[in-house]
Amino acid sequence: MILALLLAMQGYSPETSAVMDRSRREAATARAATPTLTPKRKAGANDGALPLPPVIAAKLQVCLDTAIANPVAGVTFASNWVTEGGGYNALQCRGFAHARAEQWDQAASAFDLAATQAQKADAPGDAARLRGQAGNAALAGGHADVATGYFDAALGGGLPDGLAKGEIYLDRARAQVALGNMKAARADMDRALVLAPQDPLAWLLSATLARRSNELVRATTDITEAAKRAPDDPSVAMEQGNIAVLTGRDDDARAAWTHVLKLTPKGEQADAARASLTQLDAPAVK
Repeated sequence: MILALLLAMQGYSPETSAVMDRSRREAATARAATPTLTPKRKAGANDGALPLPPVIAAKLQVCLDTAIANPVAGVTFASNWVTEGGGYNALQCRGFAHARAEQWDQAASAFDLAATQAQKADAPGDAARLRGQAGNAALAGGHADVATGYFDAALGGGLPDGLAKGEIYLDRARAQVALGNMKAARADMDRALVLAPQDPLAWLLSATLARRSNELVRATTDITEAAKRAPDDPSVAMEQGNIAVLTGRDDDARAAWTHVLKLTPKGEQADAARASLTQLDAPAVK
């Protein structure tokens, strides 16, 4: 039965699902490929970012809203704004619109160009975040090696320690996993947990990485931390079940996968949860 469960688990990627879920939630609030695109900026924040003048903030919001409603129209709006001299904010919105359309190569290029302009505008924090957005777009497009280069540049850009920097470490860890560099992934993941301990995704991916490395004690600890921060996240619940069954806690696994179905009755996660429950309750083969 354990072998069958393992095979079922291999068909579902909590990492991919978690990242896509976060992207969808952020898109609904004008934050796509990475969690840094927003017209709202705290004045005086020590993050290397330039505060946005109200007129630019308002136009950025319109651009983002347009891209959310219609990505093609968003690309057109942003491109016209670039032509009008909108600078890196316009390019950032164009990258966002391309990301909404899942045009990942175009999104990465737009974010990269925006980062270059932000650097010239003496906004190193914005430049670093934009490199991170370029990396996420490249990773979503299946170019983990290119993504790693963007993340390296972002982390070398002078971004102060904190949540934003921690999430770039987290994203580079995802790229390292995609490249099969598990030792490097673990190092980046551990740094992310120090800098962004409030992020449930960091704990979820750390737990998944530990499970894949057969470090089940750590996997259990980290998924517990993820569940504390996001008790109603189906990706967290799915991984809770995966780890529980591998540590001989069938009842906990059943409860976790049942919780997934309550949270999301349809879709890939629901299908994976149902398959796992079926395998868990199947008669043992003699």
